[in-house]
Amino acid sequence: SHIMSEYVRMTDTERDQIDQDAQIFMRTCADAIHQLRAEAHKGVQSTQVKEHRTAVLDFIEDYLKRVCKLYSEQRAIRVKRVIDKKRL
Repeated sequence: SHIMSEYVRMTDTERDQIDQDAQIFMRTCADAIHQLRAEAHKGVQSTQVKEHRTAVLDFIEDYLKRVCKLYSEQRAIRVKRVIDKKRL
């Protein structure tokens, strides 16, 4: 219950800042993955190493997509609550 009371006290401004920071962080991660993809095969001769790196980057990119989806769902819930609150 103590943890819940901390969340209740969070202001809309703080929530907006967290949303903004999360979006920046997710964009930064996506850019980093893109850069890694561009660098992953430079100077590598082995097909096995190339396939491994591609698989690892695919996994990381998929994980980021799942995190972004979860974030979007949570944000949608928050927006819906704000809209419902304004209607009342």
